[in-house]
Amino acid sequence: MSLLQRLEKKKEVKEGPSGVEKQAHSPEDPFQGLKQKIHQKVIEALDEESFRRPVPSDREEKDFSARVEELINRIMDREAEYLSRMERQKIVTEIMDEVVGYGPIEPLIRDPEISEIMVNGPKQVFIERDGKLEKTGISFRDKEHVMHIIDKIVSPLGRRIDESMPMVDARLPDGSRVNAVIPPLSLIGPVITIRKFSREPLTIQDLIRFGTLTPQMATFLEACVKARLNIIISGGTGSGKTSTLNVLSSFIPANERIVTIEDAAELQLNQEHVITLESRPPNIEGKGEITIRDLVRNALRMRPERIVVGEVRSGEALDMLQAMNTGHDGSLTTVHANSPRDLLVRLETMVMMAGMELPAKAIREQIASAFDLIIHQARLRDGSRKITHVTEVVGMEEDKITLQDIFVYKITGTDERNRALGKFRATGVVPRALNKLETAGIHLPPNFFLDN
Repeated sequence: MSLLQRLEKKKEVKEGPSGVEKQAHSPEDPFQGLKQKIHQKVIEALDEESFRRPVPSDREEKDFSARVEELINRIMDREAEYLSRMERQKIVTEIMDEVVGYGPIEPLIRDPEISEIMVNGPKQVFIERDGKLEKTGISFRDKEHVMHIIDKIVSPLGRRIDESMPMVDARLPDGSRVNAVIPPLSLIGPVITIRKFSREPLTIQDLIRFGTLTPQMATFLEACVKARLNIIISGGTGSGKTSTLNVLSSFIPANERIVTIEDAAELQLNQEHVITLESRPPNIEGKGEITIRDLVRNALRMRPERIVVGEVRSGEALDMLQAMNTGHDGSLTTVHANSPRDLLVRLETMVMMAGMELPAKAIREQIASAFDLIIHQARLRDGSRKITHVTEVVGMEEDKITLQDIFVYKITGTDERNRALGKFRATGVVPRALNKLETAGIHLPPNFFLDN
């Protein structure tokens, strides 16, 4: 038998005489067929507008959930009265997750201890808990099931994902960040990565409790935000840059006009006067794209007192520098980098990506003039996140930007459970920005920057 004949034989076994692929029922889930049947009846009973609705209010969400649960129970009474109470409740919960939530991963989304969810195709789901990766026993029915969940996430946001645009950034209603990649880019099937955010925004006290920084560092950073210093937060992927940015943004006085700019809106600011801008990908015709750089330029016409950019990763770096050097003090942003010194190199590279042929020295002078403070954050091997450097941008010496560390975190070793041991310490250097703090009416004691 030839290879082609063997493949055709496999296809017949898989698809059956009708040519339609049969749903493979897992032996571990004897109720899979029943769940699909009830789920289909629920969808048929709900009108299309209710099922694929935009993000609802909390009250609308509760009413819709109650309506769906009542509908499922009515169908169960007819179709599965032979089930035990425990089996029935399990099936109702799973169908509720499928209709109202995000299918098999809905329990993971609800779990506050899980910080990241990674769906690697239909049969493999990983999570991050306490900074460590764990494999779960959760799986999807097939690739189409994963695609359905992706579509359910991106559709209410007016975004799309298909073969012509096989990547998308989106967000959940609670602000959690979602990235999805589908074939042909992904060779293992649809992939979803969800970076979860707390339903209640983190506070500076939370970061102190987590050991991310010390009360002394927190006091200094709060003073810097209130004194309108331009601050950039650097770090690697998953180091907690956005969480720290959110906490620092909470220190902005309530009477100031804030414009936030992000790819997918994640920041959770509680101030009253906040304008949230979100970039837009091109439409199916390849038109209508609005980039972060477009939004930064437009924000300058909106009378902002603070500009907060979720992440600078390209030519918008030049526009941020221009804004900071033309009276828009107190701006905040994040950048991927491995250290404060590496951050300066990345910024210089990103400014060059703007297409302006500026000499390297002119770019460095702009950077040195624009930014006052660098906060570098890292995720350690044990999963903990630490602010390892609070570094001041001092100025220029010849062709080089000079930095000085105000606070640092030094790793001293590991304990018996392989957790990192280290210590935060003040370097003893008094920042030059202390004059700006004094001008803003913020007074720190003379010994504040001594290592205790």
